[in-house]
Amino acid sequence: MRTGLGQRSQHMVICGDDGLAHRIAVELDAVCGEAVTVVLPSRREGRGADVAALHRDPRSPIELLVSARPDEQTLRAAGVERAAALALTYGDDQTNMTAALLARGMNPSIRLVVRMFNRDRGRHLERLLDRAAAASSPHDDPLLDMSTTVLSDADTAVPELVAAAAVGHGHTLQVEGKVFRGVVRPAGASPQPTDLATLAVLSGAHRDDPASEDSAETPGEDGTQLLPDTHTSYHRQFTHGRLMLEEVTHHHAPELPVRERRDRGGWFAERLAHLPWKVFLSRQVVAVFGALAAIVVALSIATWLLTEEHPWWKNLYLPLLDIFTMGDPATDDGAVRRWLQLIAGFTGLAVLPMVVAAAMNATEAFRTAAVGHPPSEELTDHIVLVGLGKVGTRVLARLHTTDHKVVVVERDPHARGVALARELGVPLLLEDAAAPGALARARVRQSKSLLVLTRDDGENLDIAMAAREAKPGIRVVMRLYDDDFAATVQRTLRASYPDALTRSRSVSALAATSFAAAMMGRHVLGVMPVERGSLLFTVVDVAGHPELEGRSVHEAFREHQWRVLAVGASSARAASASTETLAGLRLDRQPDFDWRPPHGRVLRAGDRVVLATTRRGLDVLMSGVQPHQTDRQG
Repeated sequence: MRTGLGQRSQHMVICGDDGLAHRIAVELDAVCGEAVTVVLPSRREGRGADVAALHRDPRSPIELLVSARPDEQTLRAAGVERAAALALTYGDDQTNMTAALLARGMNPSIRLVVRMFNRDRGRHLERLLDRAAAASSPHDDPLLDMSTTVLSDADTAVPELVAAAAVGHGHTLQVEGKVFRGVVRPAGASPQPTDLATLAVLSGAHRDDPASEDSAETPGEDGTQLLPDTHTSYHRQFTHGRLMLEEVTHHHAPELPVRERRDRGGWFAERLAHLPWKVFLSRQVVAVFGALAAIVVALSIATWLLTEEHPWWKNLYLPLLDIFTMGDPATDDGAVRRWLQLIAGFTGLAVLPMVVAAAMNATEAFRTAAVGHPPSEELTDHIVLVGLGKVGTRVLARLHTTDHKVVVVERDPHARGVALARELGVPLLLEDAAAPGALARARVRQSKSLLVLTRDDGENLDIAMAAREAKPGIRVVMRLYDDDFAATVQRTLRASYPDALTRSRSVSALAATSFAAAMMGRHVLGVMPVERGSLLFTVVDVAGHPELEGRSVHEAFREHQWRVLAVGASSARAASASTETLAGLRLDRQPDFDWRPPHGRVLRAGDRVVLATTRRGLDVLMSGVQPHQTDRQG
């Protein structure tokens, strides 16, 4: 039986098979005092051991359940029937869909957070599950959150990866088509006209990079202070770096088809020049056709010597017809001619399959190589992107919208993002980036950044080290699956190359905060790492929040917890309302926001605000109570 939110169990369940499930558990463990059950395929392999360690911590509310798949029996054992929220984070979309449908049938009021890579399939699933929840609800209880949120870890991680590669420092955020980023102002620097708000005062040891080292979310004597008050921000601006929210404006020229962006004749000539014609001169093709030519010459000489009846051109022509079985039977000719025809026919039977195979192989190699488009020799100041899998494809699409020049390296011609790269006209090299000379052909010495996003941690590190040897000062951003390995690599590379920027990022770590926030009913626009802590950007309706309603923008500020960034008119949520996807998150279409609201602007029940919050601050704001474990770090 369902009850109102006040009586409803806040037990949460996470089902997954990789590091994302563990990272979500860590996030919930930091800010949520309710019980959390994590379902993993193994207790010892992968992240199962890490979750088991959290389970053994007497202060942790996390329970571990081992099951190979999320079938009905497993979901019941995990307590889905009485749970408030369920996150399904398996790497397979079909597994997550099946489990989501089972869970909605078992508990119509459960809040579902589903990991899906296919956007269209995710939207269909979202509508289906929300309709099922609405049909099962006997009354419209505004306090009962039965929502379904479909997220992609790739989409939620892409903004951070792009920001690290494109601007080095700072994280991008998109709202209403506008682009914002966190930018570091050095100690003593004057405010800029594009600065909207102070997000953090950085620690004294790390003044120039908001994501450089570990630091707790709680402020210290000289440590990083998230969302500081005006007094602290003003007095420490002369001695400490500050993280500011800055509006980034891109002036895009009208988008033209790729072929129209260049001179048409020049484009065609350039494309012809870059086609891989040399594949038709491969060793295999030369050997097979050379053997065929030698056989034709031998038979021509034999015909000329033994028959002496035909002109020289006919001595060459007849053996060719015989080899390809195109000539008439030599029944009226002499015995020698008939024997030569038989020899030519049998030789053709032996040689022709090899000729056809060599021709087909060369054609396939030409077609595959023609997909690539090497960069021009004049290209400089670009970003080299290695890997066009799930994450790499989304990163390429995001980079294309921000006017950055990109060169892509991908060894699999059938990879997910190759078609997109060709459609966008992006220079593409179809080869192994770890192979000698591959990065040189991508002009890594002339580039400003390297993004390495393959699925192999060791290969990513090899490519990054090769790039550093070619250009020690290049900005490197790596995707690494193991969080501990990522932190170790980042520290080591920073120590080895102190003058170069290094970022090692775990996609699961970048995406976990958004998944955890959705489980708690939070609608997060984006997450900005600040040293070891993080800031969340969320849209909140003022109505029903006494900390906001009836207060001015200045009065609504809570030091180290939340700050109002923008104010707009609220829009009622309806099942038929149009939605938009922002970094993989489903959000109601946002109204126009005022990003420079007067400090005296009073927030009314009809307003909607964009907030920058800490994780604890968002939990306090949405629940109205302080976390029960105040002694634990965020």
